[in-house]
Amino acid sequence: MITFMYYASFIILIPGLLFSIFAQIWIKCAYSKYSKKQARSGVTAENVSRDLLDKNECFGVSIAHISGDLTDNYNPKTDVLSLSDSVYGSSSIAAVAVAAHECGHACQKHQGSFLLRLRSILVPITNIGSRLAVPLAVVGVVLELIAGGASSTSVGTYVVCFSIILYSLSTLFALVTLPVEFNASHRALAMLKDDGVLERDEISGARKVLTAAAMTYVAALVVSFLYFLRFLIILSSVRGKKK
Repeated sequence: MITFMYYASFIILIPGLLFSIFAQIWIKCAYSKYSKKQARSGVTAENVSRDLLDKNECFGVSIAHISGDLTDNYNPKTDVLSLSDSVYGSSSIAAVAVAAHECGHACQKHQGSFLLRLRSILVPITNIGSRLAVPLAVVGVVLELIAGGASSTSVGTYVVCFSIILYSLSTLFALVTLPVEFNASHRALAMLKDDGVLERDEISGARKVLTAAAMTYVAALVVSFLYFLRFLIILSSVRGKKK
């Protein structure tokens, strides 16, 4: 029974992993398509970022060039908006959309977004929890098996339960991240429209890029939840064997 449940716990991950692959393909295709279409305004993503930040009174945010592809990010601790190689000096619709999205995060920080603050608080806690969760789960399962026929709750059960709590932080982080990312994209499209950087048909292209990007965060939440469910199945199977 425990062997069946163990393999079943792997099977439930398949839909999430497939969705994650689909989301990655979607964003790469959307970004590739609109990175080849230049905005008629001809303004680069770097200049768009500075303009949007200033118009939204985010004067303290600095813009930096970061290496890599789609490694763009905004760090609320350092107040630095980093644009990747393919975005920084580009005036493509995709580059402008990505840059505006990161500006959306900067606006969240400077306008006191609760969810952004919560996500920032969860980052170090989640990193520790995700590193310890799996090793602790393995230790807990081993202790459970060693306990053998003991009917009472063993130390192993508590260890596995604690590992589940630690891993649940990753799921919570993914859940909090979703509205933060959606809101940043909503802000980005509104700013681009109001600023006139992109024309109406170009806004549609930017929306497609940001929607595809948002799906990667949805996929991350689904995968995290399925891994969390897998932890519960493993614990249930080990406890079931002892009864």
